[in-house]
Amino acid sequence: MKLVTAVIKPFRLDDVRDALAQIGVKGMTVTEVKGFGRQKGHTELYRGAEYAVDFLPKIKLEVALSSDLVDQAIEAISNAAQTGKIGDGKIFVYNLDQVIRLRTGETGNDAL
Repeated sequence: MKLVTAVIKPFRLDDVRDALAQIGVKGMTVTEVKGFGRQKGHTELYRGAEYAVDFLPKIKLEVALSSDLVDQAIEAISNAAQTGKIGDGKIFVYNLDQVIRLRTGETGNDAL
């Protein structure tokens, strides 16, 4: 079992969700986050004053998957989230040692 975490641009979320649904992903967790990488933020002008926006809005998407779906999920996220511009985001893959569904007590792949 794996946890796939992707940090993407907010306007790409619907496309990524649809792409994951097409490969059979049934659930995900989405969080609005702020951050920066090589993009390093930008400056904006507000009422004549220039100020730096260091942290840019992003979406953090987390999906717990069986190991056989991981490569498909990575490809689906990559294809749906990529714009070809700086700041497209990143995908991280973690091992999951144990998963437990609280309602039923199911464990492992059954809990996904």
